[in-house]
Amino acid sequence: MISATTRKAQSSAMQASVLALNKTYSPVHVISAKRAFCLLSKDIAEVISVEDGSFMNYDFGSWIEISELRAEFNERNELEDWILSVNFEIQVPRVVRLLRYDRIPNNTIKFNRRNIFIRDSYRCQYCQKKFSVKQLSLDHVIPRSHGGGMSWENIVSACRRCNTKKGGRTPSQAGMKLFQKPAKPSRNPVLLQQVKQAKYECWKNFVGSKELLTCD
Repeated sequence: MISATTRKAQSSAMQASVLALNKTYSPVHVISAKRAFCLLSKDIAEVISVEDGSFMNYDFGSWIEISELRAEFNERNELEDWILSVNFEIQVPRVVRLLRYDRIPNNTIKFNRRNIFIRDSYRCQYCQKKFSVKQLSLDHVIPRSHGGGMSWENIVSACRRCNTKKGGRTPSQAGMKLFQKPAKPSRNPVLLQQVKQAKYECWKNFVGSKELLTCD
């Protein structure tokens, strides 16, 4: 019987992020491990593994064999995610290549709360302190009553205390100063957050300075 701890780890592993490349090895999406395994099992994608500076290509069957050998010889590390099925263990790949997809999507950066918080590093743009998502709110730098709209250049993260203090005034009217000038990110904030993590470091081999990826 699988323990509750193991089930939790399995669920977490299935939600791990996987970078999807098109046929020409250009990055196009960030997908979940669950989605990646679905594509692999249907032979729509293959695993791209970065090994000692070189790229290795594996179909689903080969990846299962490689994973079983690594598991047998205990060649696993804490940065990896693993799935335990009924018949075998398999490592969650970090990168897959879509075998039938050669287009680059029309990528856009979604304007939403999550991306604003990530852009601002979860820091209130007035008191400069970091907060949890539940403790943060969105503030119109130029209030709506003054004609301020919903845009990357006019919305910032603010703690509830500072947001209340500022009220329906501009920062100068409230005697408050912005930590940094808000602007639209040049790259997807979610991708930037993930690529900084050690377990997604191999993505740097494929993601250039100007890629804008969609995240599922």
